[in-house]
Amino acid sequence: MDEKATQSAFELSQKAVYYDQGKKYEEAIFCYTEAGNQLLRLVQEKKCLPIFRKNVMECINRAEFLKSNIQNLQQQYPPTTDDIAHNVEYLMVKAAVFQNYENQVDEARQVYENVVEQCLGASRNRTLPQETLKRLRSTAENALKCIEDLVALKKKVTEVELLFPEVPVDDLSNLNFNNQPSPSTPSNQPFKSPTRNFPPSPSNSQKFTKEELAVLFTTSNINNKLYVPFHNYDKVNEFKGQQGKFTDPEGKISLTQKQRMKLKCWKRVSELFENPTIIFSIDCHTIKQTVISDCSFISSLSIAALYEKRFKKQLVTSIIFPQDANGKPIYNPAGKYMFKFHLNGAWRKVLIDDYFPVDENNRMMCSQTENKGELWVSLLEKAYMKVMGGYDFPGSNSNIDLNALTGWIPERIELSDTSKADPDEVFRKLFDRFHRGDCLITLATGKMTEDMQKRSGLVETHAYAVIDIRCVETKRLLKVKNPWTHSRWKGNFSDKDKVNWTAKMKNALAFDPEVAAEKDDGIFWIDYESVRHFFDVIYVNWNADLFPFKSVYHATWTQDTGPIRDVYTVGENPQYTLTVNLNQKAAAVWILLTRHITAIDDFAVNKEFITLIVYETGQKIYIPSNPQPISDGVRINSPLYLCQLSNKKPGITKYTLVVAQYEKTNTINYSLRVFSTTDVKLEPVQLPYSISKTTRGNWDGSDKYPIMKLTLHSKSDEIALFMELKAPKQFCVALEMKQNSSDRTVFLETKSSGAYRPGYTVLTLEKVPAGKYYVKISTYTAGDKGPFILRIDSTCKFDLEPIKL
Repeated sequence: MDEKATQSAFELSQKAVYYDQGKKYEEAIFCYTEAGNQLLRLVQEKKCLPIFRKNVMECINRAEFLKSNIQNLQQQYPPTTDDIAHNVEYLMVKAAVFQNYENQVDEARQVYENVVEQCLGASRNRTLPQETLKRLRSTAENALKCIEDLVALKKKVTEVELLFPEVPVDDLSNLNFNNQPSPSTPSNQPFKSPTRNFPPSPSNSQKFTKEELAVLFTTSNINNKLYVPFHNYDKVNEFKGQQGKFTDPEGKISLTQKQRMKLKCWKRVSELFENPTIIFSIDCHTIKQTVISDCSFISSLSIAALYEKRFKKQLVTSIIFPQDANGKPIYNPAGKYMFKFHLNGAWRKVLIDDYFPVDENNRMMCSQTENKGELWVSLLEKAYMKVMGGYDFPGSNSNIDLNALTGWIPERIELSDTSKADPDEVFRKLFDRFHRGDCLITLATGKMTEDMQKRSGLVETHAYAVIDIRCVETKRLLKVKNPWTHSRWKGNFSDKDKVNWTAKMKNALAFDPEVAAEKDDGIFWIDYESVRHFFDVIYVNWNADLFPFKSVYHATWTQDTGPIRDVYTVGENPQYTLTVNLNQKAAAVWILLTRHITAIDDFAVNKEFITLIVYETGQKIYIPSNPQPISDGVRINSPLYLCQLSNKKPGITKYTLVVAQYEKTNTINYSLRVFSTTDVKLEPVQLPYSISKTTRGNWDGSDKYPIMKLTLHSKSDEIALFMELKAPKQFCVALEMKQNSSDRTVFLETKSSGAYRPGYTVLTLEKVPAGKYYVKISTYTAGDKGPFILRIDSTCKFDLEPIKL
């Protein structure tokens, strides 16, 4: 409930009564109308009690009466304009009303300026009493303060719009960014479904709504630092006019206690190397992780670099700036570098200087390549660690890191025995797509005993890069790199394996175990069966360009919207209708839910478990199991959840997407993206109801159940109804609606909510004829005693009253 807004509306209605009684009818009409409109919006948005509809009608009816009789009333009581104090007081009320509307801020400022002018003019009238002059001076001061507030507000709004204008999805490159707003606190507004019209895909030209812009702006603040959208002109303009050496105004990024013990000082690149360069070559084999616990990021960087080398696509070098005319990153003597990362729903820029932590041996304490003075790995790592909170990074996973680096679609494949995935099908897919250049792959181990680590040569909870996949002599093999560049697999097909290697296999893979055994570079071959046994997860990131049709929504789901757990109902969860128009044999439709991350604790102590539930209806879902979902994902505490659908139904198919959490504890901001090989349309679920009423009642312990009389007032026999019953969870409840009479003798058979459900049930009806009905509110066990809440939504006006039994 929005008590502040409700109180404001009532104060406006009281002001209307004051003007009405004082024969100031034009002023009264304005205040009655605005008070009624404000209360009506609050009722419709369920921010005040439904009983206030009565006050709405009183205000509107009185305003309409005064409008109809204004000429007669003004003839009886002619309006006066000589009361300057009254005039400016009313103008202040009017301006305050305008100020509440985003599109009337300029009008509010004009009215406030009018107040100041009238007050200044009246101050020259020496016939006015001193008390009046004092009031006028005070009013003028208040008006000036309001003007200053509006100017500041407009400046802030302009800055936000400059940051996130309504531009095509994922194309924030043409923004005009000159001013950086201060970090914003998270929005406390409840989930609100923005609406918009979609142009035909695959133009992907949908626009962001103001609600979405607010989400993107709020989550620009990551670990107390602001990361604004990336612009194409930043590639050059960011480096113009730099005088002297650049030092990051955010200061040095943080270190762990262990890192601080090894730290001697921070040094610039020019102090460490005679001839520093950004890139000698993009080569995954030279990359080495050191004291920073970011194995997933270094593994991600390794396979992205390998991809760039294999497929000649600038996956890594395209996000490092400054660049030369050919798009190759170049060394900047000023020590300023910019990076383009995909973070919290948008491509954003990250700025760093070239200071690095150095130990007592004058060695950089960060990941690097084996080539002296080559900087691209160290710079990328520093930029990413800055976003993620510092070199004391608690770790993430390669899905997250690769999505930030490339924007590619993350998929998590569990390797446990209970996994539903067919292991043979998984390998076939990865083998085929890896060699086409459609995906990037890493592996991750889980918890392992010390003995298991010693025997296998693997490290627990560690990320490894997959740099090749082969099939030789029916054997399925993966070539894997440990980002440490040492410590290798010791099992089947390792350099220590004397049994499984055949001459044909060695020749096919150009691999000699004896030569490999001479140097531990962390690279090894491992068979797929051993991968499934010793590793927990395969992380795959898919090229988003595989999907020509895309759509996205950015939204907020507040902590207090809906129950903590959605076991009984998902009625208050964010829901979307996905329309798929299939004009081919089959289509892949992938839906990615991304929870925005704004603090290091989101990684270190992540308690938010998210998922998507998918239904093949396109309608609002209330009961999680009715109908049965076609996909109900496991709640995971990763900020990324991917749902993959294969649509083979020709024509139009509608799905309902329900965003879900396990034991919701905090407000979350999120992005919902759809990637498809056929035309799709994503929009919030739309409800037809215009009237809502809620009533409370009790089961009194007798054998008689409460019955409500429902009267539908309409000239239509196609009324839509929604009924929701809430009760204590120990009561299994149901609803039944029986027709008593119809206005046009149209029969409707008795409708029921179905099986009794604990504490919650709904009844949704369409094409209901106008007339009178009885609604029975029952429990499974006769004689129950306790409270209930019944809510009814309708597309027409209706009366609801209890029947005395």
